[in-house]
Amino acid sequence: MKKVCDFLKAAGTYYLATVEGDQPRVRPFGTAHIFDGRLYIQTGKGKPVAQQLKANPKAEICAFKDGAWLRVSCELIEDDRVEARKSMLDAYPELRAMYDENDGNTLVLYMKDAEATFSSFTAPPETVKF
Repeated sequence: MKKVCDFLKAAGTYYLATVEGDQPRVRPFGTAHIFDGRLYIQTGKGKPVAQQLKANPKAEICAFKDGAWLRVSCELIEDDRVEARKSMLDAYPELRAMYDENDGNTLVLYMKDAEATFSSFTAPPETVKF
């Protein structure tokens, strides 16, 4: 899990894919944080991505850096604990301009049943599950 988190952070931007009905949706994300033994991402409850994940928590993440890429398939599950929201925002203080752990909008999601594959053109793929 730490290797996945480190890769996502090093990439800076990764892409999160969800579905809306039968339409795939992809958008850039930038948060990755380990809290309480789980890997989390963050968004706002009012965003379409939050509604898509509420309807169908299955998601994929893809990131690329230095000729290598990472794909993560998982379910993204809401953690409504204030401690989880606070930990994420403490890790990304620049988000506090838009979010607060008590604002009713901050949404943190952890990866459940994750399968992550690291790939490149020069090395065999490596898959980890968490």
